[in-house]
Amino acid sequence: MARAASPAGFQDALALYNGAHYSEARAIFGQLAAGHPDDPVLNFYLGRLALWFDDDATGLACLEKAAWTLPRNARIQNALGDAYGMAAQKAPIYSKFGWAMKCKAAYERAVELEPRNPDYHWSLMGYFQLAPRIAGGGFDKAYAEAERIRALDPVGGRVAFATVCLADGKPERAFAPFDEVLRRTPDDFTALYNIGRCAAISGEQLDRGLASLKRCLRLPVPPGTGKPKIVNVHYRMGNILEKKGDRAGAAIEYGIARRIDPDFRPDKETLKK
Repeated sequence: MARAASPAGFQDALALYNGAHYSEARAIFGQLAAGHPDDPVLNFYLGRLALWFDDDATGLACLEKAAWTLPRNARIQNALGDAYGMAAQKAPIYSKFGWAMKCKAAYERAVELEPRNPDYHWSLMGYFQLAPRIAGGGFDKAYAEAERIRALDPVGGRVAFATVCLADGKPERAFAPFDEVLRRTPDDFTALYNIGRCAAISGEQLDRGLASLKRCLRLPVPPGTGKPKIVNVHYRMGNILEKKGDRAGAAIEYGIARRIDPDFRPDKETLKK
């Protein structure tokens, strides 16, 4: 998100944010916003971080303020969709539909503004697989978004397809794209991680999933902010061990994940995009 000028300290806060040091980043962004309360970029980051730490009201207020100033910024629209979606999940039954429609509209606006950014198609895909048909959801639409992601990013498309399959109760289809990769490249870190992820979520092929994740620990981590990291590997190992009934082993893996990244929030991973 480009800006003409930055208040002193902004680059420090941004570096912390990009490095996933969210508590420290939030503190600095908050200090900066005290002197620049209407800055849409500061409000974007403060809103995103508020959602990360479950401060939904602050997140929504900051992101609506940012969107009012920069209505054609796709990243802000996508984040605003996240805020509306979280509001829909927590709202009483009589107001869920209204929040859901706002969420869908913001995600669609982000895609309209930047149609070749796969992150925004991910958001729509997630909406479609969670929302009921009366609110515009449906797995047929989610699979269609996964295909659009694949056209823009083949690796991400495999993960997107698997994600929808897992939500749709079709774990055997979720494993298949990564099986194909591993037949060609047995030590592909991302494919091995996703075999473990599919196992952790579905409860299927647990031993294979655990072995795949252990193999990841012996391989170099691929670069890129969208790639799985070692903290994800330990977290998914904890998931699998928990499903296997090894609660002590799971606690060890969860503890390692927390030590690697104290701000790690597996339930909020998509909010980093």
